[in-house]
Amino acid sequence: MTSAPRTPSAARARLADVAALAGVSVGTASKALNGGGRMRPETRQRVLDAVESLGFRPNQHAQSLHTGRSWTVGLMTTDGIGRFSTPVLLGAEDALGAGKISVLLCDTRGDAIREQHHLRNLMDRRVDGIIVTGRRTDPRPPLTGIDPIPIVYALSPSTDPADSSVVSDDRGGARLAVEHLLAAGRTRIAHVTGPEHHAAARDRARHAAEHLERSSLRLATGRVHFGEWSEAWGRRAADAVLRTAPDTDAFFCGNDQIARGVADALRERGVDVPGDIAVVGYDNWDTMALACRPPLTTVDMDLTEIGRIAALRLLEAIDAEAGQDTAPGPGGVHTVPCRLVVRESS
Repeated sequence: MTSAPRTPSAARARLADVAALAGVSVGTASKALNGGGRMRPETRQRVLDAVESLGFRPNQHAQSLHTGRSWTVGLMTTDGIGRFSTPVLLGAEDALGAGKISVLLCDTRGDAIREQHHLRNLMDRRVDGIIVTGRRTDPRPPLTGIDPIPIVYALSPSTDPADSSVVSDDRGGARLAVEHLLAAGRTRIAHVTGPEHHAAARDRARHAAEHLERSSLRLATGRVHFGEWSEAWGRRAADAVLRTAPDTDAFFCGNDQIARGVADALRERGVDVPGDIAVVGYDNWDTMALACRPPLTTVDMDLTEIGRIAALRLLEAIDAEAGQDTAPGPGGVHTVPCRLVVRESS
């Protein structure tokens, strides 16, 4: 019994099949897929249409040998639970997916030895670049002792100003929260936040106080209440604030966990939220913000957009290093705007 002749639909399509369907040479089809070479846009589109029609999947190993690229990037994170790194990863994958680049996620758990172990593995895999992220906004030392490949820092910027970093706009986020409360007629605003040694807590507190001062106001208790990133701290802080300043009419909190704790404490006191006191959080963590009673108004850092822009910057740097007609991506810090998500707590 003889086997049926091979057709593109009966077996995995080859590059030659794509070239034949597009009416071009195999070399032209290869250049169109690799983004190289000079050709008319309609020619490149015919090749892409043929790829889709045949369900063609490029041989990544062959591509790597041809281009010197592995078509993979690493994403290094210190955020073991994924609260911050997962949205960053999703944004990066959205940007990288169009180029069929794979992302290798490495969790260092904040351990320097584990970080070096992951770095060696990524170097062994010859990744084209690395995105470094974490669970805090504090600047971190740049990666060292590795091959000179493109690196972009997301959320946690590099301490080296020459490095490319993509961060959230905490100044703008605090401004959004305070302006929202002022527009609602609140003038006795308390600020409860996390540990003072965390950059996020210090920065949001400073920007909130400065914005109130520009409106000829000051914090309800005359100071920032630093503590923990926890609901328990929010409950204790709410009681402390109301003992000191019983006329407080709003709480701006450094994160959603604290804000939910504040809302719980107010509810237990029989305080109407937002009728008597409004509450605004920070992070837009659905687990906290939507479970809060009432649902929480909060500032969204747009972590997905941070990941997307970080990946685009990395692609620019990779293309520049590969000698394509792309200028190298700029170093320095790129700031991503926050947005306010208004719910029933304010």
